[in-house]
Parts: sequence; structure tokens; C-alpha cells
Amino acid sequence: MQLAAEATLGQSPPPAGHVPASLTEDAFLGGRLRVLQPERGYRAGIDAVFLAAAIPVAAGETVFEAGIGVGVAALCLIARNPAIHITGMEVAARYAMMCEENAKRNGFAQLLKVIHGDVKEAMRRDLAHLPQHGTFAHAYANPPYFEEGKVTASPSLLKAQAHAFGPDDLEVWIKVMHAMVSLRGTVTMIHRAETLGKILVSMEDRFGDIRVAPLYAREGTAASRVIVQGVKGSKAPMQLLPGLVLHGEGNAFTPDADAVLREGMAWRLR
Repeated sequence: MQLAAEATLGQSPPPAGHVPASLTEDAFLGGRLRVLQPERGYRAGIDAVFLAAAIPVAAGETVFEAGIGVGVAALCLIARNPAIHITGMEVAARYAMMCEENAKRNGFAQLLKVIHGDVKEAMRRDLAHLPQHGTFAHAYANPPYFEEGKVTASPSLLKAQAHAFGPDDLEVWIKVMHAMVSLRGTVTMIHRAETLGKILVSMEDRFGDIRVAPLYAREGTAASRVIVQGVKGSKAPMQLLPGLVLHGEGNAFTPDADAVLREGMAWRLR
């Protein structure tokens, strides 16, 4: 696994626009992206940036995102390779609309399609507006992190929806992404390290050549996040990769982490 530079679009940041009340405008990739997010509720952060950096996308490919939110991961992926097209699904209408607005603000409106709908509905074949199965080169997700009933629900409905999932939802999301990609397509997700067992159980009969890349807050600590990536139809064995340490002394990012977060470099898992 190594960091690799790829082409980025727009080295200067887009001009700041009007920010509606209750929203903030946040910079990503060293300011090359400006993203509207709710001031309160679920807010995308560095997990989305690392997820996007791990997807082995090539020019001309189509990509599916389950739960696209305000579009941070998708916009980071397009900024690194603007010759792709992303289709995302989002159940929360407010987030879906913000995602569309963020694509426009950053000049990527033609490269991103947002479907307002529940990821769990994507297995249906009787709805014409849903993506066609088996037509994407890659699929990815940053699923809700906390199991319903194990944490206190947020008073913000949007944040509660974004953070909680039912007992079977994680497997459903993996099943949906598997259905969306073509043979030899990749599926990538980021999640809490403690959920790795559930992820592997859900992926083992659907994917091969699974790569697990831990993210460590600091050297010598247990992993806080894992990125898991599998290949549909592969029979190759799983690999546990060295991973990446986020922080050095103090709160400064390590050079490898900084390269992903601020310079828009890819984090190759294969």
C-alpha cells in the first residue's frame, strides 16, 4: 500500500459563496473544495477523505456511493480524477439537496447524480429511477457507525439517521454495493475498527482479494477506523495492510496523512 499522486482539478479554491443560515462552508483538500454542511447534525470529516483516497478509480469509470450525504467523499474522488461519473443515493432530502448544491459550487454538477432514496430500496428492480445493477466499476460507502439501541439517539433527526443502523443494515449496504458493481469491480467502505468482524462476515461470500487497511490515531494505539476493500468475483486471499498513522507529535498530521487530506493524493490499497 502506498500513497500516489494523481491529477487534481482546480489548484486554486473555488470562490466562497453565500452561506445560508444554519449551514457552514468547510474547506477540504487544502481548500480546493468548499462544502456546505449543516451547522448542527451529522457533519462529514476526514473519514470521507480517506475513503475517497482508497478507491482505485480510473478515467472514464462510473462509481456508486451508498449514502452520499453532502457529497464530501464524492467530491474528493472527482477532484482527484475529474474524468469519472458518480451516482449516489441519499435518504435524507436535505443532505441530498446540499450534495447537489455542493457539486454545483465546485464545478462538478455534470459529474455527479444524486438519487433521493433509501439505500435499502436499491435492490428493487421495479423502480426505473434506481441504478441498474452490475453497471458500476466501483462502489463505496461510509455507513452509519452506531447500532440502534446501543447509543443515545441524537436529538437531531438528520444526525440520528446518519449515525444509527439496524442489526441487519450493514449487511444490506454491502449486498447493495455488491449488486451495483460489475464483475471484478471493487467495493470499499470505512467503519469503526470494532465492526471489522461483521464486515468480513458479510463480505466473505461475495468478494475476494479483500484488503483491510487500519487507521491509527497515533503510533502505538489501537486502530480507530478500518478501510475494507474487496473485488467482486475474485478468489484471492485477504490481506491485512500496514495501515496509516494520522497524528505525530501534538495534533499535527503525519506527512502521509497530510498528503491525503490536504494534497489530494491517493491512498492505494492495491
